[in-house]
Amino acid sequence: MDSTVYAPESKYEILPKANADGAAEGELLEVAMGPHHPSTHGVFRMDVALDGEQVVKLKPVFGYLHRNHEKIAENTTYLGSMPYTDRLDYFCSMTNNWAYALSVEKLSGLQPPERAEYIRIITAELTRLVNHTCLVGFLLQDMGALGTPLMYAFRERETILDLFEALSGSRLMCNYMRFGGCRVDLSAEWIGQAKTAVERYPLFLDAFEKLLTENEILIARTQGIGVLPPELAVNAGITGPMLRASGVNYDIRKADRYGIYDRFNFRVPLGDHGDVYDRYMVRLLEMRESLKILDQALRDIPDGPIMDPKAKIRGFRPKAGEAYGRIEGPKGELGFYLISDGSANPYRYRVRPPSLINLTVLEDMCLGETVADVVVILGSVDIVLGEVDR
Repeated sequence: MDSTVYAPESKYEILPKANADGAAEGELLEVAMGPHHPSTHGVFRMDVALDGEQVVKLKPVFGYLHRNHEKIAENTTYLGSMPYTDRLDYFCSMTNNWAYALSVEKLSGLQPPERAEYIRIITAELTRLVNHTCLVGFLLQDMGALGTPLMYAFRERETILDLFEALSGSRLMCNYMRFGGCRVDLSAEWIGQAKTAVERYPLFLDAFEKLLTENEILIARTQGIGVLPPELAVNAGITGPMLRASGVNYDIRKADRYGIYDRFNFRVPLGDHGDVYDRYMVRLLEMRESLKILDQALRDIPDGPIMDPKAKIRGFRPKAGEAYGRIEGPKGELGFYLISDGSANPYRYRVRPPSLINLTVLEDMCLGETVADVVVILGSVDIVLGEVDR
């Protein structure tokens, strides 16, 4: 399929359909879903060729939201790039900050104090709760469950955003992490509010699951749909809940043990079939495990400083070298590759975004499914276009 033939404004194109002998037999319908289709979660386009309602070809088309994030970062200071990481994935500001800070800390040799490490884990796991809760709401919205699941999800999201606002001054673009630690400390009152939110969250998850998990429509629309085989997932570099839903036991929190994750007791949920239903369930189970981590972190957080005393805010110039810092973001592996030439700006700055990588197997999951299933399968990938077209 040649994407240059079909302008974004086109609605559909009739293509000849060939039988096994190459002779013409009926017609295929090519539909451009997007870049402003409500199911694409942003300005993203899918060129879909249909035989009736069955998908026979699908091409993802990226690039409508490109914002030059990486080149901007090469022309500003290391610290000046921190607010730009917030805007990669506006659901996951705190984890975006952490991945970038981790890479710079590898370049510069800075080491966050113990209290800062606890704060990073607390904010990261709260971010995972926000992301997965909203993903479930949007997934059900894509299936046609208009209103209720998404509004329930956003209601719980507000509780965590209130905590982020009290800590950083912002609800979405937190700009909170710093090289060698965190910008401001937690108060005792904040920790008390966080404990209350964490204690109440399982009640919400119980009600959410009772509403959804055994719903016959959800089961019919998700089980056996959009299957991603584990071999393909590994070969394509898929990470995060999508990979684990295919049964591959890989979580960077366990594999790399970055930060102080090795101190916490939690399990890695795995799926059996790699379909949309498994991707839904893995995220629900991951939220339960995040609550376990938060219980332990909020209970055990020590007193002490939140910044490495060697860290410099002004005139920060890491030594020449290169580093790659990665974390287990809510959507998968988020990594930053930096090359320093000893100046105040990175010589090279590249992002490894999970949303883009996970989209590369979209056609494989959609072939043979119906056009209505394509919407649900895309929703189960969990993308943000700011991260795809960074």
